[in-house]
Parts: sequence; C-alpha cells; structure tokens
Amino acid sequence: MEGRPGDNLLIVVSFIVAIVVYNIPLPHVIEYGRPEWISLVLLYWAVALPNRIGLATAWSIGLLLDVLTGAILGRNALAMLLLAFLAHRLYQRLRMFPALQQALIVFLVVGLQLLLLHWIDSFHAVVSPPYFYLIPSLTSALFWPLVYFLLHTARLRAR
Repeated sequence: MEGRPGDNLLIVVSFIVAIVVYNIPLPHVIEYGRPEWISLVLLYWAVALPNRIGLATAWSIGLLLDVLTGAILGRNALAMLLLAFLAHRLYQRLRMFPALQQALIVFLVVGLQLLLLHWIDSFHAVVSPPYFYLIPSLTSALFWPLVYFLLHTARLRAR
C-alpha cells in the first residue's frame, strides 16, 4: 500500500471526529438539515487515497454506523458502499473540478446515498416527511469545501 504512516492515524482520527459530530444531539428542526459528516469524510478519503480507502473500508464504516445508531444491520453499510463505489468511479474527475463543481457532485452522490437509505427505510414502514431526506445532501454539499480544506490541510501537515 502506498501512503505515508501519518495518513493512517489521520484517517482514523478524522472518522472518529466525524462519528462524534454525527452523534451530537441537535434540536428537532435542525436535525433534518444535519450534514452527512461521515459520508463527507469517506468521500474525501476515497478521492484522496483511492488505493487505500476502498469498498471494504466503506462497508466497515457503515456497519459501525449501523451498530452505533441501532439501525437495521447493513442499512448504512450498503449506503456507504454505494458512496465509495461512486467516489472510486469519479475520483479522477472530481480531483480536477473546482470547489463549486465538486460540491454539486457531492450533492448528487450524497443524495443518491440518502435516496437508497430512504428506500430501505420504506420497506420497514419508517416514514419521513416527503423530500426532507434530501436536505442533508444540500447541507453536505455546502459544507464540502470546508471539509475538503480541513482534511487536505491536515494531510499536508501530516507529511
């Protein structure tokens, strides 16, 4: 595997921070717009280090998220797998795009991930308000430049 030894610690710490931020309780009104922090971190690492962060990592992060949230086992794992697959298919293009175009792709990819989660939830009679499940994809796209900048800067400093 390629990469620097400092990258492994940075990857683990970034996922831990994303999981902690994801689990911070928010008021009910703001909860609908919570960005998908774990998805953003996974997307960054899958684009930055596609040879090291792959489908197995995405599946593992998703299973961990299923266990932590008490969701149906495999629900988030499948969604993270889809996200990582799309990131691996698009990583060369995504690297070339400016921040606004990257944010648009993040909106679409996270939107597909949330659509898959909503579809899985519909089999188990979990009903959410119409189209509210897509709001986190919009907020995730808005926060993407910040997440990208923070992780990229931390990665450069770890070198």
